[in-house]
Amino acid sequence: MTEQTPTYLLIINPGSTTTKAAVYRDTEQLWYEEIVHDWKALDAFASIAEQEDYRLRRIQEALVSQGELMGRINAVVGRGGLLRPIESGVFAVNDDMLADLRSARYGEHASNLGALIARQFSETLGVPAFIADPVVVDELCDEARLSGMPEIERKSIFHALNQKSSARKAAADIGLAYEEARLIVAHLGGGVSVAVHAEGRCADVNNALDGDGPFGPERSGGVPAGQLARLVHSGEYALEEIQKKICGRGGVVAYLGTKSMPEVAQRAHEGNEKAELVLRAMAYQVSKEICGLSAYVCGEVDGIVLTGGASRLKELTDEIIRRVSFIAPVHIIPGEREMAALAENGMNALSGEQTVQTYVRA
Repeated sequence: MTEQTPTYLLIINPGSTTTKAAVYRDTEQLWYEEIVHDWKALDAFASIAEQEDYRLRRIQEALVSQGELMGRINAVVGRGGLLRPIESGVFAVNDDMLADLRSARYGEHASNLGALIARQFSETLGVPAFIADPVVVDELCDEARLSGMPEIERKSIFHALNQKSSARKAAADIGLAYEEARLIVAHLGGGVSVAVHAEGRCADVNNALDGDGPFGPERSGGVPAGQLARLVHSGEYALEEIQKKICGRGGVVAYLGTKSMPEVAQRAHEGNEKAELVLRAMAYQVSKEICGLSAYVCGEVDGIVLTGGASRLKELTDEIIRRVSFIAPVHIIPGEREMAALAENGMNALSGEQTVQTYVRA
């Protein structure tokens, strides 16, 4: 039997103040570095797209010691950013995609840099560049799109990469194919996305970026619409300040002055009643969202999955489990599986197991 040639992948995952880079041989991580950026250095750029060369240089500096591995790279896979709504899967990085990201046509987010930096590496190395399951994956059912106000359509912006990867793992753990499983997945990160996965798609999910669903460490989640409208027109805040309250300075950090969930749990443990209340309230809101989404499958849920960085926090997950375990067994898949998921998608693209799709500007 002929031994299969291993696949080597360079993975690029930009975040708001960090850039994660890794080299994988098939599913084995050979090298990893999380590059922390000085927020003052990033603030010097007028837009996120302008950070491209700065972040590229930082990654190149980190990779100097990995010269031998770099000569083996078969493809570069970057985190996908804010594009037009697209299907789940792997997309080749092309000029249409880069044009939308550079112009921030659909919004600015650090993840926009994933494809930009991946293209630069791919041209240097002479290998293809891909993205996979970006935050704009849209598989919503028709009913989920109606907001109650015709001028506002509900949008699918969520932690698609980790949601899909965690859902596939949970389905396998309970002996089902992803396409057969009915799962509710809660990603507990800086923002919180709760999605119902059924028939191989994410049929409903809150917009985790723009003020919908449960509050999180730095997002307000959904707030009473009438009161928000009056706050916007009170004259006390500029639009940019309101937007920051929704995304960046809302949720836990607005109540407690910290985004660190372990710090919140420590304060609660030490008897800080406000921290204890905020922790319980976040768990309660996540639980309500999980319970609500069970309606899509008429309560016939195979499993509930808690994932993301804050899923490592027992004080939070215990409270959620207490409130939702009557629906289905709860599985905890801690942390974010983004790097491994990007590598898996890259492998599948090169092997032909997944079709590489083409992004076309709308």
